[in-house]
Amino acid sequence: MLIHMKTIGFIGLGLIGGSIAKAIRKFHPDYNILAYAKHKETLAAALQCGAIDGVLDAEDDRYRLCDYIFLCAPVEYNIEYLKYLKNVISDACIITDAGSVKGPIHQAVEELGMDHCFIGGHPMAGSERSGFANSTDHLLENAYYILTPGGEVPLEKLTEFSELIDSLGAIPMVLTAEEHDFITAGVSHLPHIIASSLVNLVNALDNDAEYMKTIAAGGFRDITRIASSSPVMWQQICLENSKNISSVLDEYIRMLIQIRCSIDNHEADNIYQMFASSRDYRDSIDVTSSGLITRAYVLYLDIVDEAGGIATIATILAMDNISIKNIGIIHNREFEQGVLKIEFYEEDAMNRGAALLRKRNYIIYER
Repeated sequence: MLIHMKTIGFIGLGLIGGSIAKAIRKFHPDYNILAYAKHKETLAAALQCGAIDGVLDAEDDRYRLCDYIFLCAPVEYNIEYLKYLKNVISDACIITDAGSVKGPIHQAVEELGMDHCFIGGHPMAGSERSGFANSTDHLLENAYYILTPGGEVPLEKLTEFSELIDSLGAIPMVLTAEEHDFITAGVSHLPHIIASSLVNLVNALDNDAEYMKTIAAGGFRDITRIASSSPVMWQQICLENSKNISSVLDEYIRMLIQIRCSIDNHEADNIYQMFASSRDYRDSIDVTSSGLITRAYVLYLDIVDEAGGIATIATILAMDNISIKNIGIIHNREFEQGVLKIEFYEEDAMNRGAALLRKRNYIIYER
């Protein structure tokens, strides 16, 4: 029996596209992976590290060979590529994308009559860094990967593609495009707006000496970390998903007004209930996954303020081949124990590091 060798095409090879390609290479080394990217340096790097087997042009007859084509460029470019691919791909090919908003591309798919060969995709994974250089073969690991199939995609095609995503270590979840855009407006898009507006508020309220900035506590840093994301990307998301974002913003504004009234009127029970209910719901969220809420692998420990203290800890970890993502002194410990914060890339590294440092009699705090 002749076994068909899968061919996977990529248009766009940044953080997400590169990570999907590397994951396919890791779990399916026999697959033929072809890619087009705007920057030739990206393609050269992908070839050199073995993530892809060949380079495509923007318009290329070899797209006809692909079983799957991943559109990983910005939405407006993906839509343009759809128009070209419609008349090039084979009847068996499935096209997918990796965009954060599904409405616009599904509208284009319907207008082009491609409902039978398109499965929208959104891997709920990412990084504060971008570009192929920061892509990894484990970025999708244990991350929810939302699939939004076109209305005429055969069930067997959806099943096959879902199995491919599952084989990469991700967790496929099938939603409609409408469900996806409303859900992500609440759990992804609104938090970025809140983080950015909170940072801008503190910036506006701070004095010339920047005392607010200087003593910003861990809680402020934690909830505003995502404000460092790409302004261009989030501008596009807000414009593409404006209706859903506006809807959840209305609800959020109403809640803010309610709590302001409770504070003004010293309504102790209402204030307590807000914090209690939010604590209970937040504690019910599984933060060990890499889904919508990405866990940070962080340890805190106490060290004596002496020359070489941090270097000693870094050396102890390095001697056991444990990589550190970030390390620094906590100047404001209002809500945190431990003067030194160490962040790791993986849970295993954090656990090994904690055990190693405890053996050296360091006091470790985990959260």
